[in-house]
Amino acid sequence: MKVAVVGAGPAGVRAVERLVAAGLSPVWIDEASDGGGRIYQRPPPGLARDARSLYGFEAKRATALHDTLDALKPRCDWRPDTLVWHIRPGARQLQTLCGGRQDAVTYDAAILCTGAMDRVIPLPGWTRPGVTTMGAAQIALKTQGCAIGHRVVFLGTGPLLWLVAYQYAKAGADVAGVLDTTPFITKARATPGLLLGGATFAKGLYYIAWLRRRGIRIAEGVTPLAIEGGDDGVTAVTWRDAAGRDHRIDCDAVGMGWGLKPEAQLADLAAVPFRHDALQANWVPVRDGAGRTPVAGIYLAGDGAGIGGAEVAEMTGARAALAVLEDAGHRLDPIETVALDRRLASQARFRAALERAFPFPAHLARAMADDTLLCRCEGLRAGELRAAARAEAATGPAPEMNRAKAFTRVGMGRCQGRVCGAAAAEILAAELNCTVPQIGRLRGQPPVKPIPISAEAAP
Repeated sequence: MKVAVVGAGPAGVRAVERLVAAGLSPVWIDEASDGGGRIYQRPPPGLARDARSLYGFEAKRATALHDTLDALKPRCDWRPDTLVWHIRPGARQLQTLCGGRQDAVTYDAAILCTGAMDRVIPLPGWTRPGVTTMGAAQIALKTQGCAIGHRVVFLGTGPLLWLVAYQYAKAGADVAGVLDTTPFITKARATPGLLLGGATFAKGLYYIAWLRRRGIRIAEGVTPLAIEGGDDGVTAVTWRDAAGRDHRIDCDAVGMGWGLKPEAQLADLAAVPFRHDALQANWVPVRDGAGRTPVAGIYLAGDGAGIGGAEVAEMTGARAALAVLEDAGHRLDPIETVALDRRLASQARFRAALERAFPFPAHLARAMADDTLLCRCEGLRAGELRAAARAEAATGPAPEMNRAKAFTRVGMGRCQGRVCGAAAAEILAAELNCTVPQIGRLRGQPPVKPIPISAEAAP
């Protein structure tokens, strides 16, 4: 049996671990030069920072994952620096690109562990030099040991906001402010469910308390107004507090993000159906509790199947591999599968509480000013999308996302709507007085990321 695992983050490592233990040697593909995923990303050779400095409380878990990763590489067909840009479920084939050369990988079963990316709400000035996502800010710190600026403001909501701000301040960066768009009372109301997180919840409280003790400026329930500056960079962030007072913080860099969204383009190309998760405010591919999808041979694990965090990703990776083995006729240990399922159910309750504590602020997207650049790939502004929606609704059927894409080119650029899609859907839904599920989602197209036209096919 030939199994392909796409992704070498927490989910991919634990999936391959189970497959190798069962005597298989899977094809293991990752776009990065090494595994670990974004959360446990390794620095390049020569950057001397110990695990404690890089991963903090997660150092032990990160080291264990890296040790497992290194032990597994010689026991499978390990392919780093390789992009899976298309999947053909009928032929059970992955199209890959490595070193400028295309190849095709056939499989009997494929486990997609494609991870997640930051969810963004555009605001005036968000395309200035010096503005990055939370994930990009983490990458700079972990891979190069550098900050995104000399004086940084972190803006958004969710656990990652507080974690990245803590990591930067702990590393010695000048964190000028942490601006959370979620009011404190919203988080407080979710406390009973958050207590299910145990140590994870305790770490989150520690990060916030640590930042407060250092006198770092913190505001909750804010409304971001603009990122000021010019073509040469950022100079300040302006925002409004819950009482309606306007504020300004001088800075030269901004890290922003409103939670995460699954990187599920390959699942889409594999014809896996999607559903709208109202709690996460995300479109997620359909799968069962073990990671099986309605498409034969396709299994999902990790944040690419629905946001759950690193610990859940490890568990879902192991569970998907066990599902592959079971479907291939291997005898499983029922104690292990039952234990995994129970742990996943417990984590799902905690995750639901997290989503209630840090909800996606759809109101900010819907209230976006008309002149705000919405789709940076195509230079489309929010007002242009609203105008197109009104014009189309007046003369024919109300447009859904892909029809809006045809009329305005929203989501037609290099990112295929990964960045602008969530906000665009909220704007369209508000303009047409309907819900995001009614608006639909942007359909994925190959290649999932840009590839050179000059790429050669392998012989």
